[in-house]
Amino acid sequence: MNSPILESMARKFRTFASISKGQSKWLGNALRNETTGGVLLLAAALFAIIWANIDYSSYSQIKDIKVGPSELNLELSLGKWAADGLLAIFFFVAGLELKHELTHGSLRDRSIAAVPIAAAIGGMVVPALIFTAFNFNQPSSAGWGIPMATDIAFALAVLAVAGRALPIELRAFLLTLAVVDDLGAILVIAVFYTASLKLLALLAAIGALVLFAILQKRNVKGWFIYLPLAALIWYLVHESGIHATVAGVAMGLLMNLKQSDRAMQTIHPISAGFAVPVFAFFTAGVFIEGVSITDVTSSPVALGIIVGLVIGKPIGVVGVAWLMSRFTKATLTAQLNWWDIAAIGSLSGVGFTVSLLINELAFKQNEQLASMGTLAVLIASTMAAVLAVIALQVRKKARARN
Repeated sequence: MNSPILESMARKFRTFASISKGQSKWLGNALRNETTGGVLLLAAALFAIIWANIDYSSYSQIKDIKVGPSELNLELSLGKWAADGLLAIFFFVAGLELKHELTHGSLRDRSIAAVPIAAAIGGMVVPALIFTAFNFNQPSSAGWGIPMATDIAFALAVLAVAGRALPIELRAFLLTLAVVDDLGAILVIAVFYTASLKLLALLAAIGALVLFAILQKRNVKGWFIYLPLAALIWYLVHESGIHATVAGVAMGLLMNLKQSDRAMQTIHPISAGFAVPVFAFFTAGVFIEGVSITDVTSSPVALGIIVGLVIGKPIGVVGVAWLMSRFTKATLTAQLNWWDIAAIGSLSGVGFTVSLLINELAFKQNEQLASMGTLAVLIASTMAAVLAVIALQVRKKARARN
């Protein structure tokens, strides 16, 4: 007969524990929203590619239109506004999702959180090492961060469409993996892709974030307070030299629980329906006429990104998750098996949004490398999505037979 203590320990060390009815409802809403966002993201990227290859000159001219006050160093191109401004909204939502996971989701229990966090880290480290191996001691080595990221919107959209019959625990794992992955990506951007740092602006940004946190702790409400404060925080982070998207994830993590869900309901549609698709439009328009398969397969940048995302991501995610379950007390919940995790590992190779952002930051001084990097991200994300859909369909059929 099992003792209550042993049963308690078994529950404590389950890797992907069953989730509550409330959490299931929250995840369902998130997945429905991401489906629409993923479709809009794909449509915007395809539209940009088509336009760029019909008339690249007009596409480039629109992307390079500058707007904003020059007195504040904010006379930026539309493409730059999309990357620095609109993606801050995307990362604010990512911060809210991470906060939710930390308080109500899979990350609230350290023993449960250890494996998806370790898997996310493995899914970042292995692709980075693969890219470095292809680009070692070359100018293109700066792009090592490109294949690290998982696109949370695109990946959840694919899972929502292709994996409807699969357990909700698997979807919870992907969401946890994706938000931890996004946090890792934003830390990489802040630390490794910051060219110069203005200490005074950074200290002012920290002070403004402290004020934001105090207001949240005291449950102060009112968009007329937070909108100007958020704009100030974004501006100060931008002026500090750190990529302005860091401001978004910082504010998301500082939101209190009572206001974070309401903020998610308000901001998420803006992020999924406008911010991310517009960024994709201004980033995905790569001119591919004259580019052959040989050009791609002979490019260390392209090979590093494609192999890193399509092969390195699933190896890192599944491999580290398996090592954690093999050498610790953590185990998979009864609803899942390692073939399910392998399917999610393939899906994690959909890089897209954050990969395109890091590509832009890594190769901003080299247009040729940036174009090849953009093309490689699009190819790799498409390949990963197709392989993931096949894997998810196989899992659905296997479960239907059992």
